[in-house]
Amino acid sequence: MRRFYLTTPIYYVNDIPHIGTAYTTLAADVVARYHRLCGDDVLLATGTDEHATKVLQAAQARGVDPFQFVAEMADRFREAWAKLNVDYDVFIRTTEERHQKAVQALFRTLQTRGDIYEGPYEGWYCMSCETYFSADEAPEADGVRPCPNDRLHKPLQLVQETNYFFRLSAYQDRLLEWMDAHPEALKPDFRRNEVLAFVRSGLRDVCITRSAGGWGVPVPGDPSQVVYVWFDALINYLTLVGYPDQTASQEKWWPADLHLVGKDIYVRFHCTLWPAMLMGIGLEPPRQVFGHGFWMIEGAKMSKTVGNVVEPVRVAGWLSELSGAPPEIAADALRYCLFREMPFGEDGNFARSSVLARFNSDLANELGNVLNRSLSLAIQTFPGAGGGAVVPRPTPTETALSSLAGDTHRRVTAALETLDLQGALNAAWEYVSAINRYLADRTPWVLARDGKTEELGGVLYHTLEAVRVLTVWCLPYLPCAAREMRRQLGLDGETTWESAGHWGELQPGAPLPVPTPIFPRIDRKVLQAALAAADAAVPASGERSGAAASRVADAAAPGGGPPPAGRAGGPAPTGSGEQRQSEGEKSMEPVEGVATIAFEDFARVELRVAEVLSAERVPKADKLLHLRISLGDEERSVLAGLAEFYTPEQLTGRKVILVANLAPRKIRGLMSQGMLLAAEHGERVSLLQPDQDLPAGARVR
Repeated sequence: MRRFYLTTPIYYVNDIPHIGTAYTTLAADVVARYHRLCGDDVLLATGTDEHATKVLQAAQARGVDPFQFVAEMADRFREAWAKLNVDYDVFIRTTEERHQKAVQALFRTLQTRGDIYEGPYEGWYCMSCETYFSADEAPEADGVRPCPNDRLHKPLQLVQETNYFFRLSAYQDRLLEWMDAHPEALKPDFRRNEVLAFVRSGLRDVCITRSAGGWGVPVPGDPSQVVYVWFDALINYLTLVGYPDQTASQEKWWPADLHLVGKDIYVRFHCTLWPAMLMGIGLEPPRQVFGHGFWMIEGAKMSKTVGNVVEPVRVAGWLSELSGAPPEIAADALRYCLFREMPFGEDGNFARSSVLARFNSDLANELGNVLNRSLSLAIQTFPGAGGGAVVPRPTPTETALSSLAGDTHRRVTAALETLDLQGALNAAWEYVSAINRYLADRTPWVLARDGKTEELGGVLYHTLEAVRVLTVWCLPYLPCAAREMRRQLGLDGETTWESAGHWGELQPGAPLPVPTPIFPRIDRKVLQAALAAADAAVPASGERSGAAASRVADAAAPGGGPPPAGRAGGPAPTGSGEQRQSEGEKSMEPVEGVATIAFEDFARVELRVAEVLSAERVPKADKLLHLRISLGDEERSVLAGLAEFYTPEQLTGRKVILVANLAPRKIRGLMSQGMLLAAEHGERVSLLQPDQDLPAGARVR
């Protein structure tokens, strides 16, 4: 039996969970459920980070004791995870005595070994993300120094104190050696490149304490100081496994197999400071740190000021009211939509219209359809006790889905092993489509009408067994819905991941209960009214005030709901000849009212999958990147106006879509032989890419 220890970050409790925190936690739950099905001994940990200055400020603003405030907020997080069907094993709070003990023990160990020293600190501090920056890292702009890490670029504060420092600079070479020896430790690869660039640029010693303000873990031997919140927070991963006293538990669970975090806390904290701290006390770094992207909300940054913060529990409640599905099924639907909507690791856009569309099409029409149709026919032709049915007998001629199941099982497994959470769902839904096609091809309702009972039984058994296999793949994502599907197949007991690789586990003659729709289809008029209300309130820019968002929520989401739906941006070509207005190159502006074209005109455009081999900035051109790309059988040079949106490291190794037959053009003395495709919305640009691992050179059609 493998042991598998995975963690979410611990979350600030200055406010209730939003879609970003839920996304990380739900991803961890998906991975944990998969490993439990595989028979692994799993420890899934989450919790709350309670010593941040902004948490203290939030408590003071409410006029309550900070310990009372954080206890109430921790309960809100627990309640949210329960309503979203998260099955964690341990919940840690940084105000717990066991955690204070662990923080002080680790601090003393590093201090004894000479890695912590006292000295003066003068620098810039972000109150929002609780991060220190040097003047070089946060250059001045318009009289202020905006935070380079915070998405809203809030102004930094100048701090002058005598503090304690961690000798991070001493670990630069060791960190690079570790990263070189363990390329799998930092994922996805393009984020690993960001970490390498950060470490190679030179590491400075970091300030790890602040002057005591009555909130935080006291520095051992110096009550005038408290431990800096990020140094404190990272240690929670060790507290959870019994550090420093419970050696047996620590030996069992450490190193952690997986830290799941957002990209904002990936490079500086989890991939640089944390492994260096562990090296300093003689422990192994985690086996893998995975940094995922951010969610935009209807094409805009999520912000309290804008009024578009999405609360996932409210979204699930809104979906339950619109559809009539039980709350736990609606929560499953939200889980499905989040991981089907974007590749795990990339940035994505949350749109209420997408949630509604996927609920009706993917879940009600496709997944629910295969079970309801086959069970209803079974009841008509193979009746059982209590108005139900019995599992019919298989026939050797029905093999269309059994062979495909084995291949799909391997694909879903491989995707989950590499944290391709969208890829696993894509593969499973290809199988859902295959089942529906099988029913359409074999027309069991015609077999029933014609009295071909034996042949009908074979078709229905084949379909029901395919659904059984499918429920196993769905269990990590749709735990409540998949269990209900299994109950309707007469399968009330536990199962294993391996069972999806075995065909024929449904027993002929076993009872089947009366089916009920698991995902009730949202009425068309209700759906249209909700979307119309949202569309009417969204300005063309995708930005809106909090008041506007509130009005739409009141109109279209009974009991509260997510912010209104927007319209996704259209494709924005980026590359030779189409640069954004910059270093003298001509810009192509979007044209309103463009005439339609004939298919023959579109067919002249050759779109190909390309792989970025290398990327570098163009000297004296702030917005241009020079890419070397592969089309499989040839390499090309492409210039793209992407430097505002991607670093060279983020692009290297990525698959993109290229207009391959665009006339070459020389820009800044460099030849550009093609154009990349991207989507643009406001200030946001996102490269288009295949959602499966296709070879370079594959044609797009």
